[in-house]
Amino acid sequence: MIIDVLIEKIKETQNPTVVGLDPRLNFVPEFIKNECVEKYGKTPKAVAESFFEFNKGIIDNVYDLVPAVKPQIAMYEMLGVDGIDCFIKTCDYASKKGLVIIGDIKRGDIASTAEAYSDGHIGEIDAFGIKHKIFNEDFITVNPYLGWDSIDPYMANCKNYNKGLFVLVKTSNPNSGQFQNLDVGGLTLYQKVGQLVESWGEKLMGENGYSSVGAVVGATHPDEAKILRELMPHTFFLVPGYGAQGGKAEDLAVCFDKDGLGAIVNSSRGIIAAYKKDEYSKFTEKEFGLAARQAVIDMKADLRRCI
Repeated sequence: MIIDVLIEKIKETQNPTVVGLDPRLNFVPEFIKNECVEKYGKTPKAVAESFFEFNKGIIDNVYDLVPAVKPQIAMYEMLGVDGIDCFIKTCDYASKKGLVIIGDIKRGDIASTAEAYSDGHIGEIDAFGIKHKIFNEDFITVNPYLGWDSIDPYMANCKNYNKGLFVLVKTSNPNSGQFQNLDVGGLTLYQKVGQLVESWGEKLMGENGYSSVGAVVGATHPDEAKILRELMPHTFFLVPGYGAQGGKAEDLAVCFDKDGLGAIVNSSRGIIAAYKKDEYSKFTEKEFGLAARQAVIDMKADLRRCI
């Protein structure tokens, strides 16, 4: 099961950190942007190529320290076809470095639309009788708001192609409670969704006691995360919100089990834009990758302090 691959990578690196590859133009060093503008002009393609060179620099410097990366597709989709090409190339490049790829796509739809998302992202598409793999992702994030028939189309591809899901359960944004904390027959909505995700995962259990159907549980809501850890003993957590969004290592310790497993923690700008932070000012712009590497080392130590 793909969840076992992720867990073994976490054990190997002794690091539950996932690097969010969410590039923005102001994160990219000037020398990269200048080279791409010179070659492609001031165009979306120049931005996309800047992102790819930036991503490669990050990956080259952290691939031996972390188990996974998580590219957020919105940062690429906004650039159109050039951005999607960059997303695909980034996933391929990270995969060749041995990293687990978590595609942060947050899809949520039903019937043939969900099947199309599933085939494109974690399955294969049919081109005149020939099967093609489009996106090189191991896990994807999905939104369960439409119910089981928005999740079911992904399950067959998870089984057939050894892929996984992270289902939105309790998100890290400040207003998540507006819906997720509503009372639903004595349970909050996020608790009810958590119970459902735990049951959905029974079909894809791995050897380490966790399912390939995981849950997104924000670091910024530790009380809720503690409740979900108890409700979902076989569900692996993808934990956003650490660092820039305010989540601290002490807050997210409740997401882990007694063996220090059960969760992987995302950091995006705190790592990829580390060279812009005062604490990493010793690194030059051209050493942005080294700054990211040091940020990963520091995050690992911070998490291990509390797990």
